[in-house]
Amino acid sequence: MASKQGSFWFTPKGLASLGLIGAASYFLLIEHRQHLFQWLPFLILALCPLMHVFMHGGHGGHEHQDAHMPEESEDKAYRRGYEAGKKDSGQHPH
Repeated sequence: MASKQGSFWFTPKGLASLGLIGAASYFLLIEHRQHLFQWLPFLILALCPLMHVFMHGGHGGHEHQDAHMPEESEDKAYRRGYEAGKKDSGQHPH
């Protein structure tokens, strides 16, 4: 029977690592607060490109999704949605 391997963070070494990270973070905030806060705006600006890369999958990820769909089917789908919207708006008076 194969055993399911858990996360590293719940092993004794992982919990010790979390404790050390927590202690280091605490002392950095307490002892070097002025130094950290002066760099905070730059850190926030540096996070913007990192979040874009890691959360959006980088550039060029959006073009290939619609490239395989011919323009005719896009137009037909738009028209069907438009007609359905007109029909639905007639059923629900505003």
